[in-house]
Amino acid sequence: MMMIAAPMPSHSKRNGRGGAVLHRPRSNQDITRLHDLATRLRGRSVPGVRMSEKEFEAWGDPDVRAEWVNREVILLSPSNLRHIKLAIWLTTVLDTIVRHRQLGEVYAEPMIRLVQVRQQRSPDVVFVSRARRKLLHETYIDGPPDLVMEIVSPDSVSRDWHDKYVAYEASGVREYWVIDLQSERVEAYSLGRNGKFRAIAETDGRIQSKVIRPLFLRPPWLWQIPLPDPAAVLKELGIRR
Repeated sequence: MMMIAAPMPSHSKRNGRGGAVLHRPRSNQDITRLHDLATRLRGRSVPGVRMSEKEFEAWGDPDVRAEWVNREVILLSPSNLRHIKLAIWLTTVLDTIVRHRQLGEVYAEPMIRLVQVRQQRSPDVVFVSRARRKLLHETYIDGPPDLVMEIVSPDSVSRDWHDKYVAYEASGVREYWVIDLQSERVEAYSLGRNGKFRAIAETDGRIQSKVIRPLFLRPPWLWQIPLPDPAAVLKELGIRR
């Protein structure tokens, strides 16, 4: 992969292998600089930085969201408030369904390790079925979740619609949802027996999950400001809290 023609960040240094290593953030100022760098890079990998998976894990900080893709580091820009509200709403709806039916576990922004494609990703919302709880570790999920939802940010259009689509498909994620607030577009994909994603068609104004059977979403719900009351949505889904 070609390196991006951009100056090396001031908080990184070159290593003996010709690449660079990001310093682990030690202060609020360091964290702010990394957030600013993420905004400037707009989803591109940090230029000149190469890390092994173990180096990335040692560098990681809970206040700095980042992903590891085949030795490159992608800093994730802080989410806007609408993105955050939708992520909370989706997590609330999914978690209530999953708990009610005892289907497994729902997580917001976990780190998932995808060995097949040499990546560590941090999706917005994931579901891991009860039968696959062995994937769950204290700080990460070691393998593809059953369902992943990504909310597209201005700097993640290509990453969510293409890069992660390819990575999740190759890793065996059973269902992938992409929700784009800017274009008011949502698509869901189910993994076929041939190992390829196929779109889940919208029927009667709703998209029905293949993995979490009680779950369907009506696209207009996602664009409302404010978002619909989760209790009303759950009632329509047949779930009473």
